[in-house]
Amino acid sequence: MRRAIAAATLILIAGAGQAADWRRIATQPDRCRLRGWRDAWVTALEQARRVPDGAAAIAADPMLYDPDHPLVDPMPPAGEYRCRAVKLGGRGVPGFVPYTWFGCRVGAGADAVPLMKTTGSQRPAGLLYADTDARAVFLGTLSLGDEARPMPYGRDRSRDMAGIVERIGERRWRLVLPYPAFESTLDLIELVPVD
Repeated sequence: MRRAIAAATLILIAGAGQAADWRRIATQPDRCRLRGWRDAWVTALEQARRVPDGAAAIAADPMLYDPDHPLVDPMPPAGEYRCRAVKLGGRGVPGFVPYTWFGCRVGAGADAVPLMKTTGSQRPAGLLYADTDARAVFLGTLSLGDEARPMPYGRDRSRDMAGIVERIGERRWRLVLPYPAFESTLDLIELVPVD
């Protein structure tokens, strides 16, 4: 498993050109997605609150769902994580879809830090780039089903992913993916260290 993740990371890095500035790597559509992150979030929250379970979950966990209160130091340290995804808003689907916990891994890196979902049928994998003191940028791709490794970023617009990573607690982060290619208006992935 570690060998597969190392190979996947090399593919992502090769596809990204190993530059430290995400702006040189991001595709034009992903730059637009990232510029519209707040609009996507506000729209997604409005849609999710129309679902009774969504309204209750949002009220119960403001740190996860509030777009305006990230903490400094957004880069999660290397290690194993428990992650869970929540799809907010929707195009032809319910406006609030929470998923169970799954495995994720954050690697080590000087210019770009690998982040990969390690279990499940939909597995985001990509690189985190430093951006501001409260935000990192994620650029990656989505692997599906039994695909052994992710495709390089920028090869397939429907598989490319772009988002922001923020720290929202002492040992808690979120990956925010505005306007994903499928289903929702915004995807949130919560990351908590396993230890």
